[in-house]
Order: sequence, then C-alpha cells, then structure tokens
Amino acid sequence: MDTPEPLKPFLLAFPGPLRDQLVAAVLSGEKVSTSGLLLEYEIEKEELPPVGERSALIDSQGREIAVVEVTEVRVLPLGSVDLRHALDEGEGHTSVAEWRAGHEAFWHSEEMRDALGDPSFTVDDDTMVVAERFRVVERLL
Repeated sequence: MDTPEPLKPFLLAFPGPLRDQLVAAVLSGEKVSTSGLLLEYEIEKEELPPVGERSALIDSQGREIAVVEVTEVRVLPLGSVDLRHALDEGEGHTSVAEWRAGHEAFWHSEEMRDALGDPSFTVDDDTMVVAERFRVVERLL
C-alpha cells in the first residue's frame, strides 16, 4: 500500500498569538480567505496554489489542525482588494481600510521584512497580493 503524499503546510502569519487567532477563526468558519504577497511566492520560488489543492492548517506548535482546500486564487493589486475579501478574512475588520491597515502593519513588521530580506519593504496600491479563498474539509484535532 502506498503512503499518501504529505500535505503542504497552510501557514497563517508567524507562530504566536496572531497565528493562534487566525487558526481559531478558520476552525470556527469565520475565516474563509487569506492574503499574501506575490513577492513571497517569487522569493520562495513557489507556485501559486491551484484551485482544489489541499493543505494542512498548521498551528503555532507545528501541529496539523485541519485540512483546507483552495476554492479560489486571485492575484490583484493591493488597492483592488474588495470588502467581501476583507470581511471573509475573519479578523473582525468592517472596512477595506481597516483590513488594509492591519495587513500593512503585518507586512511592514520587522519579522516580515526579515523574511523578505528587505529591511525597508513597504506596500502601496500597486503591490501585488494573492487573495485565496478556502474551506475546511477535515478537522484533524
């Protein structure tokens, strides 16, 4: 019998309180979308996830918590992110401006700038983002 391929990790933020909050929002059904920088995919030479791809949602302790399936992937300028996407991120934002302020704070953080290898990295309306929608297909813990 063949061993199934391990699932790619589905990582939200960095390990710690923010990841814990986001994982809880996914498990509760509040969070059904997420945003990343296209630049992250380019730096890591990683392909965008195809619709239908399943990944393992990882918590701050590195455990596989659930299996999520990508249902939509859009690449768009930061200035074009819509209210539906912002609300569906499940972080309590009530406007695109509020969502953007929270994401800019994360993307401009020292931890993110270190990950990108650019200590002065900033985003603007033209920064390309990857807007993913997903659904939980199985809870593992």
